[in-house]
Amino acid sequence: MHAAIFGYIPRSFFYANFLVSNLTSALTLEAAHLTRRFGKNTVIYDISLQLKRGEVLGLLGHNGAGKSTTMQMLTGCLAPDSGTIKICGFDLQRQPTLAKAHIGYLPETPPLYKEFCVQDYLIFAAKLRGIKANEVSSALDLALQRCGLNDKRHTLIGTLSKGYQQRVGIAQAIIHQPAVIILDEPTVGLDPAQIRDIRTLIRELGTAHSVILSTHLLGEVASICDRVEILQRGTLVYSGTTSELDKLNGVAGQLEENFIRLTEVKI
Repeated sequence: MHAAIFGYIPRSFFYANFLVSNLTSALTLEAAHLTRRFGKNTVIYDISLQLKRGEVLGLLGHNGAGKSTTMQMLTGCLAPDSGTIKICGFDLQRQPTLAKAHIGYLPETPPLYKEFCVQDYLIFAAKLRGIKANEVSSALDLALQRCGLNDKRHTLIGTLSKGYQQRVGIAQAIIHQPAVIILDEPTVGLDPAQIRDIRTLIRELGTAHSVILSTHLLGEVASICDRVEILQRGTLVYSGTTSELDKLNGVAGQLEENFIRLTEVKI
């Protein structure tokens, strides 16, 4: 199951020229008219969104709004009933291997093998991602450094705090240097100090990658997101910059009030 989340990329694909040929575009992700049903129930209605290089996008909404379902579609873990998704120009349904080579994904429950030490787990993740044997060591060192895990590399994952386990989850998502990083509720269950550290890490990742994170925490949005997409009952009800949401009615400092108004349940 965890290997499916990682998305195995054959070595012959990882550094091939045709993989990087589409990386000059400003758009790294394009999703158009996504719809998803479970049985007779439609849970996602005609959602479209785009992600630019070097941008942090917050997917915001109450619990049950459809954030995780949307994330699963964007990562190829769940197929939409209709609509298209392109990652760096590659169609996720028609060219899944090529598209997934550019995705790093941290689901709400990190795909960790807790009996592994941090270093061995990340080496395993690097190999699943198709990183060449002679480049695994440098990829490992970079991921450990970026996620603040250098002094934990020989520690068993199961003995780490939840905050550090989240760091390991993010490290596996970025070890292959993907263009798009998708994080589902990355700070859920963390204490305030851990939340601060993870938010700082995500903001730093946004300078070199495109990042989408789902959250229902407005503080998360205000501190790290450039743009916001708000979901309510599977429908996109707002798309714009964080500053635009903050002063939607012409008055600054109204982020919480505007979010509540946009997500009010209409009876």
